[in-house]
Amino acid sequence: MKTFDKLADMAPLIGQEIGLSDWVKIDQTRIQRFADATDDQQWIHTDPARAAAGPFGATIAHGFLTLSLLPKFFAESYRVSETRMGINYGLNKVRFPAPVPVDSRLRARFKLLSFDAISGGAQLCVEVTVEREGSDKPVCVAESLTRQYV
Repeated sequence: MKTFDKLADMAPLIGQEIGLSDWVKIDQTRIQRFADATDDQQWIHTDPARAAAGPFGATIAHGFLTLSLLPKFFAESYRVSETRMGINYGLNKVRFPAPVPVDSRLRARFKLLSFDAISGGAQLCVEVTVEREGSDKPVCVAESLTRQYV
């Protein structure tokens, strides 16, 4: 995990990688719990027997499950010592270029796209690229907006 002492220390890092998360395994139990929480029980996620004969040869994680891991990935990747809180302000773009087959391992890379001063802190636009171990294509690319307050 990268640690920045001051929020202002991030301003000159536009265009640079600012963090890399740990790996997380996406097993069938996690996929099913997400399906239960969101009422998205589509067979491609929840029926291993049927999915084995489907287009991916196994169940795959919901795209929104992958997206929902962003707070975990952020927390593992970088922190700013002087901030008292950060909030999720939204997303500019989200794409799911490749599937996440069951039992995949994922991690996220963070690149700072913009740093804008706001009252009491800064708004950051961070490109998050979620990688699947063993694949050269990302499974999610998103522009995440956060507000950090000092």
